[in-house]
Amino acid sequence: MACLFCSIVEGEIPATVVHETATTLAFRDIHPKAPVHVLLIPREHVPHAVALDRDQLGDLFAAAKEVAEAEGVAESGYRLQFNTGVDGGQEVFHAHLHLLGGKRL
Repeated sequence: MACLFCSIVEGEIPATVVHETATTLAFRDIHPKAPVHVLLIPREHVPHAVALDRDQLGDLFAAAKEVAEAEGVAESGYRLQFNTGVDGGQEVFHAHLHLLGGKRL
């Protein structure tokens, strides 16, 4: 079975994309835990956060800054979170950064 997030990157599965660059894609979580809940992923398949290289991490955090500004949560604050591995709560094994905001967390 293909990776869910790779299928989103390829356009095979629809997603509500809020930001994209040559290396990253950001889209709304289908089961949001906050008023703003965006997933930021590298376009390249990387199984978990610890496997990301410095360039990929930098690209994800730069994209997160832009998404937070566009979503109106940059001033009030937001949470950035990686879940790594089964015990860490990772459900899709393609590295992804959660951006949560829009309320006190």
